Amino acid sequence: MKRMILCLLLAMMPGIVAGSPTMHATEKPLRIGLTPTFPNDQYRPLEAWRLYMERKLNRRVEFVQRDKYIETMDLLRLKKLDFAWVCDYPYVYFKKQVRLLATPVSAGRPYYRSYLIVPASDKTTVSMAQLKGKIFAFTDPYSNTGYLAPRLMLHQVGEDPAHFFGKTFFAWSHRRVLEAVGNGLADGGAVSSHVWETLSIGKPELTSTTRIVSKSEEYGFAPFVAQIGVSDAEFEAMRKLLLEMATDPEGKPLLKELNLDGFIAGDPQLYRRVEQVMRILDEK
Repeated sequence: MKRMILCLLLAMMPGIVAGSPTMHATEKPLRIGLTPTFPNDQYRPLEAWRLYMERKLNRRVEFVQRDKYIETMDLLRLKKLDFAWVCDYPYVYFKKQVRLLATPVSAGRPYYRSYLIVPASDKTTVSMAQLKGKIFAFTDPYSNTGYLAPRLMLHQVGEDPAHFFGKTFFAWSHRRVLEAVGNGLADGGAVSSHVWETLSIGKPELTSTTRIVSKSEEYGFAPFVAQIGVSDAEFEAMRKLLLEMATDPEGKPLLKELNLDGFIAGDPQLYRRVEQVMRILDEK
């Protein structure tokens, strides 16, 4: 009985995680930003990932989710976040104000694409050109796959992205673009290949309402970055955690739930194509 009471008391004490050394409740938590580059309904794997990070880093971790890319970037620049998983476009745009940490790997490659999608009921559209004068859903003004890439498609065929569609709107997440297109609120849209493929596993009833018309060339996968003031020790500890997940017995199943193979050390060369697109579209 005494042993049972002692166990209950220990379980109620704050700052203790099973299997980990005591975390200091007063220590400032690591704050990690998440943007719509991640499927925003995957709360269970996110919570498991957060707890995994706490155990590995022996420090409290908070995930901070925002619906707009610029809100996360502003928090990073104001040093109200320590790390963030962001899109490749805002990373390149603000690269002098953040530190590139790591790049995810999916299907064996540190790249992803933009998928041009239409409603599944649309059996005739085979190219962007057929969406002229129609309603198009973009993801976010700072999204590469959901904004830059589809505009580049139009630019390459001599069309003016500002006047090609009859109407456009921002859905503010890749999932919401899928929903808008699948529900017929938009005649077309552009989404991250990783989000589409991840939801096709976890929410096939959602992706089945859309049809992929075309896939863009590869772009460097949406990276993990650190705010400029993060200490070298914190930077290296987080990078080590991410890079070792693929070989860690606890990390590997988490990666599977996130539909990732792992992470590699961030390399700015992976994002040269985004820089080129930004110059072509006069976004920098």
